[in-house]
Amino acid sequence: MVQALPSKPSFAADMPVRGMALAVVGALLLPAMDAVAKLLGQSGAMSPGQVTFFRFAIQTAFCLVWLMAFGGAAALRSNRFGINFVRGMVLGAASLFFFVALKYMPLADAIAVFFVEPLILTLLSFLVLREPVGWRRVAAVIVGFGGALIVIQPSYAVFGPVSLLPLGAATLFATYLMLNRIAGRNDGAMVMQFVSGLGGMAIVAVAMAFGTVAGIGDLAVTPTADPTVWALVALMGSIGVAGHYLFVRAFQMAPASLLAPFQYIEIISAALFGLLLFSEFPTPTKWLGIGIIVASGLYVFWRERTVDQKDGA
Repeated sequence: MVQALPSKPSFAADMPVRGMALAVVGALLLPAMDAVAKLLGQSGAMSPGQVTFFRFAIQTAFCLVWLMAFGGAAALRSNRFGINFVRGMVLGAASLFFFVALKYMPLADAIAVFFVEPLILTLLSFLVLREPVGWRRVAAVIVGFGGALIVIQPSYAVFGPVSLLPLGAATLFATYLMLNRIAGRNDGAMVMQFVSGLGGMAIVAVAMAFGTVAGIGDLAVTPTADPTVWALVALMGSIGVAGHYLFVRAFQMAPASLLAPFQYIEIISAALFGLLLFSEFPTPTKWLGIGIIVASGLYVFWRERTVDQKDGA
């Protein structure tokens, strides 16, 4: 995942433009990973629990190879293993919620609801970290949740409580980002991803064991030797690694406040993948809700940037 940057990084004149370009490509690419996960879940050949586990297994394997190749065994050492492992567990739970939701919900709907995450992070920053949050951002959060309800309501009528899973995933992911702030910059980005990958695998493995024993199909282990399934798993993992790498590089080239709005491109990309692969497309009412979520999130980003600039003046 993307590591927090210093508050006032120094960038070359052309680097922010390159960073924005990488962020756009990453935002267009990552929904493809979700689309493949949806294909795997709907096929019945692999449960969403397994899909989530292998998503983290591929991430962890990639980080392991990278760290060993460029730093040897010493590069695997984490200064704050515990909190990074917990971060991974929270992220693993968020991903599991989201991949289960994808099996049932339209792709764009699930991603749109998930993007209330910046609004939830704003609330958590106030409630847990005691960061000051003005009434304008509180109002934006409330309006954004209203947009989420517009998207969720029709889905809830069809899918029931499953339609709330993206909201749960967003809450867990916001918690993960809050833990990033607490963890600080004591480890490199690749080490943090490696340890968080271990944590993600651990929590999902526990969920899979429980699901197998309890007979919960979406969590249970479903053995498969189908090479097509494993090819899709490899494709999903590769897209995920590539997409997140693009975002890591983007955030190294440009300020977070500049890049944050580009994440909403994922909703457009998800709508296109949903249309092409699953014949899904949001209704006008859902687009209204999506627009409210995006507008609220963009306002929160803009307001935070304005406050930071005033504080730094």
